[in-house]
Parts: sequence; structure tokens; C-alpha cells
Amino acid sequence: MKTKEITRRQFIKSTAVLAGTVLTSCQVRQSSKESPKRTAGDQVTLGKTGLKLSRLGIGTGSNSGRTQRDLGPEKFNRLIRYGYERGITYIDTADSYKTHKMVGDAIKPLPREKLFIQTKMMGVPEKPLETIDRYRRELNVDYIDSLLVHCVVNGQWDQNRKPLLDAFEEAKQKKIILSHGVSCHSLQATSQAAQLDWVDVNLVRVNPQGVNIDTLVERWDAPSGPSHVAAVIEQLKIMRKNRHGVIGMKIIGDGDFVKPEDREKSIRFAMQCGLLDAIVIGFKDTAQIDEAIRRINSALADSPTS
Repeated sequence: MKTKEITRRQFIKSTAVLAGTVLTSCQVRQSSKESPKRTAGDQVTLGKTGLKLSRLGIGTGSNSGRTQRDLGPEKFNRLIRYGYERGITYIDTADSYKTHKMVGDAIKPLPREKLFIQTKMMGVPEKPLETIDRYRRELNVDYIDSLLVHCVVNGQWDQNRKPLLDAFEEAKQKKIILSHGVSCHSLQATSQAAQLDWVDVNLVRVNPQGVNIDTLVERWDAPSGPSHVAAVIEQLKIMRKNRHGVIGMKIIGDGDFVKPEDREKSIRFAMQCGLLDAIVIGFKDTAQIDEAIRRINSALADSPTS
């Protein structure tokens, strides 16, 4: 009798343990299927470069940089550091914005290895490598994460600016820049960029409303509209196929999207199209950063992971 009782207890105990094991196993399998929550501050990989940057970047070129310069050092520093505290490690600038030194001062207390600094070079300087050294001094960095050929409109820009491309490649070999690419302002230029192996990073004007995006006119400020969106998207697909890093700009229509519904539509498109690694937006205050983060997080939550 005693033996049977022990056997019964052992059976019940064993059954409970087995049930608990099965339940735990099911929970693990279910948990493993759940996608991690994606946010604006996620560190994402930039195409074939392997470099990491935040999904959202802070731009410093609104109105050719005047908006950010007019903030003055104190407010600008607060803006950059406020963004950093919320996961924004990507800062976008350019020589022509005249914000290099402001960025350099703003990032002094921040860990350099956690930042992604992108800047751009206009025209073809006589000594590009010396110009890159100046950029590094102004930005207060030993290396630049991404250096772009700035504002190209001609379809043969890679030939027209070949000395620049060669200098960028030399700088990359020396590890004073980690990647190179281009910022385009016409469909001809963008189409050429999408095909080139030299391009690591594309900075592309895109929004679903078609405001201030690339057109067939080889002029940086050519009028655009919704009819141009499909053509830009086609080039984005080619860039993705060629494993280029792709960053979207003009997400707020170069500041033209004053209506909240326009900003919502554009950010949702950028987060859900599956064609952009990251986006950059020019901010003038912390409230704009908060709004962008909120809209991005909401759009990502409503979108299946790719």
C-alpha cells in the first residue's frame, strides 16, 4: 500500500514537472517569435558599410544651416545633447552649412565611438585631403564616419568630380573617413549613384508627397511633385539591391510640411517602405525631436519587421 502511494505521488509530481516544462518551452517558443520593439533610437546597419547609426538623425542644414546657426551655441548644444539622451547618435552636417564648429563643440562631452558624424564636400577643392583634415579639426574628431560628395545634379557627376572620388577613397584607406557616398539633387544623378560600386552611402530626397525631391531637371531646386515619387522609389530599390546604405532626407519637405498630417504621412512612409536605413530631419527645438520620435515609434509599431 505504501509503495503504491509513493508511486502515485511520484507520478503526480512527474506530471507537474513535465507540464511545467512543456509550458515553459511553449512560452520560450512564443517569446522567440515576438519581434523586438523598434524605435527611432535603434542602432541600424548602414548598407554594406557595416557601420551603425541611429534610425533618426539630427540635421544641421535647415535653410542652408541658418536655422541651426541662429540658435546660438547654448541652444544648439542643448539640442544635440537632448537628442543624444534619446538615442539619436547620427548627426548630419556639411561644410556649406557652416555648422562644423558648432557640431564639434556640441559633441565634446559625448563618447565619440557612439556617434555617427556625416558631412559633405561641395565642388572640387584643389587639395581635397587637406580639406578633409580641416573638416576633422572643425568637427573635433579624428575620423569622419561618412563623407559625401555634396549636391550633385549632373548624371556624369562621378566623372566630373573624379579627383574628389579618388581623394575620398584614399582617405578611406587611411581610415580618416570610414565610408563615402553622395547627396543627389536630380534623378539623373541619383540614377548614376544607384549603379556605382564606389558609393557606400546615398543621401536621397524622398517623401510620399513629392515635395522638394529629385526630378529629371538637372537643377538642385527644380520644381517637383507626386509624379516624381515612383521614379525616386525605383532608384531606392536599385540601391538596396546593390547593398548601398540609404538615408532619406527632405522627410518634412524641407520644412514645408507645416500640417501635422503631412508630417505623419511622410514619416509613416519612410518607416514602412522598407527602402531606407535611416532618415535625417533638421530640428530647431526639442519639441520637434519629441514629435519625430513619437511619430517614428508609432509607425514602426504598426509595421511588420522586414
